[in-house]
Amino acid sequence: MERRSFLKKATVGASVGAIAAPALAQALPTINWRLASSFPKSLDTIFGAAETFSKRLSQSTGGKFNVRVFAGGEIVPALQVMDAVQAGTVEMGHTASYYYFGKDPTFAFDCAVPFGLNSRQQTAWFDQGGGKALLREFFKEYGIVNFMGGNTGTQMGGWFRKEVKSVQDLNGLKMRIGGFAGRVMQKLGLVPQQIAGGDIYPALEKGTIDAAEWVGPYDDEKLGFYKVAPYYYTPGWWEAGPQLSFYVSLKEWEKLPKEYQSALEAATYEAHVVMQSEYDAKNPAALARLLKNGVK
Repeated sequence: MERRSFLKKATVGASVGAIAAPALAQALPTINWRLASSFPKSLDTIFGAAETFSKRLSQSTGGKFNVRVFAGGEIVPALQVMDAVQAGTVEMGHTASYYYFGKDPTFAFDCAVPFGLNSRQQTAWFDQGGGKALLREFFKEYGIVNFMGGNTGTQMGGWFRKEVKSVQDLNGLKMRIGGFAGRVMQKLGLVPQQIAGGDIYPALEKGTIDAAEWVGPYDDEKLGFYKVAPYYYTPGWWEAGPQLSFYVSLKEWEKLPKEYQSALEAATYEAHVVMQSEYDAKNPAALARLLKNGVK
């Protein structure tokens, strides 16, 4: 009798739970956002972070909160993602904050500065060392809420069409280099160029630029830089641990139910962790392949 009573109560409890969960989900609105990325689809690691985020957010909200991801140039130019979020053209963006250091050098601290923090230190500062509060206060001036959006780990020093044998060889050399690092390299006579990832190869192939840095072996191999610039330098001291960021329109963020805010932030954390683990796993094999292809 006690066993039958227990099973009966358990069945009733399970039925109530099954009814209550969908009812709770139905109480929340269906939301569809757009996210503009600064990166091309061909780069499954750095562009893929936004896809990881989007998939997890939809799963965790029962398909009620969906974010469609667009590659650089599909909605807005790759280097204008911040402006698009600020203007309300899109609700979200995925980008590297140092792209916008020309507006204010403070943006570089949300990504990387020369001789700065490695990836673990960058995450620790943002998540535990007060960095998030400082940056949130700064981004609020632009109508944006920023979240960690991945980290590539220490980057390479770039591809050069000709071997660099002395500091004098940098004088007048045109190089695609991101963020605040270009200011430092200018002191050595280099001419920095800010070019989106998908546009680097054509510029390097045509000789519009003499050198370029991007991320590391896995991405660089995909972009084919070794075919036109055989000299590969390392490390990229200007990017010891560059953090990518998700931008959310402050106006849209404040409209979200608390449950969706929580789900969104959790999804950004997952994307943040997955990106560097993918790079760490893929870069060594890619570097070995590049060396076999004659890279110096």
